[in-house]
Amino acid sequence: MPAPVAVITDSTAYLPQEEVSRLGVVVVPLQVVVGGRSFDDVAWTDGAGREDVLRERGRVTTSRPAPRRFTDVYREAAARGASGIVSVHLSAELSGTVEAARAGAEDSPVPVDVVDSRSIAMGLGFPVLAAASAAAQGAPRTEVADVARRRAESVRSLFYVDTLEHLRRGGRIGAAETLLGSALMIKPILHISDGMIVPLEKVRTASRAISRLEDLAVEAAGTGPVEIAVQHLGARSRAEALAARLQGRISALTEVIVVEVGSVIGAHVGPGMLGITVSSPEPAVS
Repeated sequence: MPAPVAVITDSTAYLPQEEVSRLGVVVVPLQVVVGGRSFDDVAWTDGAGREDVLRERGRVTTSRPAPRRFTDVYREAAARGASGIVSVHLSAELSGTVEAARAGAEDSPVPVDVVDSRSIAMGLGFPVLAAASAAAQGAPRTEVADVARRRAESVRSLFYVDTLEHLRRGGRIGAAETLLGSALMIKPILHISDGMIVPLEKVRTASRAISRLEDLAVEAAGTGPVEIAVQHLGARSRAEALAARLQGRISALTEVIVVEVGSVIGAHVGPGMLGITVSSPEPAVS
């Protein structure tokens, strides 16, 4: 039987499929538009072809789901027996998805709590998984939503990109930073702060940037138990090597996963991106 509280998210969480299936999370896809054709984010899986397209500037855009799509998903969850819904999504500072979810919730037959994770990728994914675990244990809707919010507050997301150009074109970071980085051949390290992508440090080479990214993740992990996700776009070998090094350096690491992001995030960060999300586990629901 489905949990009394249904948990909904969007495709930019890039959750492992086995976790989506195990916990019954429903994923609403964003869209990526390539050469005038629209694709669901989760459906465009040709990695090599995707990377080629993303390197061709100006051809790729992204869009949020329509409110009606959320309404349909909420109605389907209610029809399966859900008495309430918690809908957790990427930062409202980066997308109109939260706004669309709230609009869709107005026509839901059951109450919906829409949670702005103030993050993206596994910075969104960890709160979703925590909420779904709480729902599976029978927690009420308001508590499931609170679990998602608390986990979102515990998350630290850091990432490296080969160039700021993709973020500049998508309006996710200021043009002045792009020009500075290009002129000085700087490899930027960025993070999510107040729901926005902002520069954290500038490093001269890719190897030094990745090394610094690793050090920052170790600092963020501290001494308590943490879960970590290493995310990448077209850089699996580097991501797996980074994950292995983190396992060796963080003694209280309870889980590390490697996840490739999809085309919606890819359109804004470009091939070669490496990201690390550090999250403190939520205590079990009593």
